Amino acid sequence: MNRILSCVALAALVALACSSAIAQSQRPVRVLVASAPAGPSDVQARLLVPKMSEALGQSLIVDNRASNNGIFATELCAKAAGDGNTVCVGNSGTHAVNATLYQKLPYDVLRDFAAISQFSTTGMVVAANAKLPGTKLQDLVAYAKNNPGKTNIAIPGATGQLAGDALWSMLQIEMNNVHYKGSAPSEMAVVAGESQISLLTPLATMNHIASGRIKAYGITSAQRHPLLPNVPTIAEQGVQGYDFQFWNGLFAPKKTPDRVVRELYKAVFHALETPEVRDRFAQLGLVVVGNTPEEFAQVVKTDVAKFRKVILESGIPRL
Repeated sequence: MNRILSCVALAALVALACSSAIAQSQRPVRVLVASAPAGPSDVQARLLVPKMSEALGQSLIVDNRASNNGIFATELCAKAAGDGNTVCVGNSGTHAVNATLYQKLPYDVLRDFAAISQFSTTGMVVAANAKLPGTKLQDLVAYAKNNPGKTNIAIPGATGQLAGDALWSMLQIEMNNVHYKGSAPSEMAVVAGESQISLLTPLATMNHIASGRIKAYGITSAQRHPLLPNVPTIAEQGVQGYDFQFWNGLFAPKKTPDRVVRELYKAVFHALETPEVRDRFAQLGLVVVGNTPEEFAQVVKTDVAKFRKVILESGIPRL
């Protein structure tokens, strides 16, 4: 009998040791999102969180903390305890562009975060209020040159700002950047005519394009977007070599233990592999990625260097 009890006790200890380090916590995991609800980062987070919760056996709660270029939520994540109870949804702006766009940030994108996994990637739409003339990039250039300094650009985040600033510089036109707290406020500003232009994901624009409230002058990626096959790329319209992609992914504070990072990666991968998530991402025009922490960290490192070169060589003003 003693031997049986000993075996039972040993089995219980092994099961406890093998259980999720995150699930052992009594607190729900806070998933910081650096934009307002209904934007691309928020939509992806809310699709993934239920499936991640299932995989981890632990509650995850989305916490939107919108600010200009996502700095506030990203800083909160960088300075949180590395115990697995706080993670953040970052993007190519918060974790790559901002590293050079800002002369001084309250966080270091390479030093202060553990990359977990990249959710998706997509090109952006040069989206305009329906009252602007024409349908081609050359029509926008002519409008801007006839109205110097009078065209407002709604800035949803750092990737959109950099992609826009680089394009305006290459086209030699003058635009006014107006910062909004995420994609959703930016798209509504363009629909209402409060700002004339924005660079937004197909997810944020396709319904407005279909209804005629927004027009598309081009796509920022090297290939046309499957949801908007009739919208030509910027490169197709004569701006050779122009290629900007927007991505989202999950990060944790740097001191988060590796075993916790691995558990979170497996949960993200599990969520991205479920048919309902993959189908919904495809409907939203998002290319699923789901790479490993090491692969995602390399994406961030590569993009930091790429965007730094663009900003410095284009003479884009740093903030």
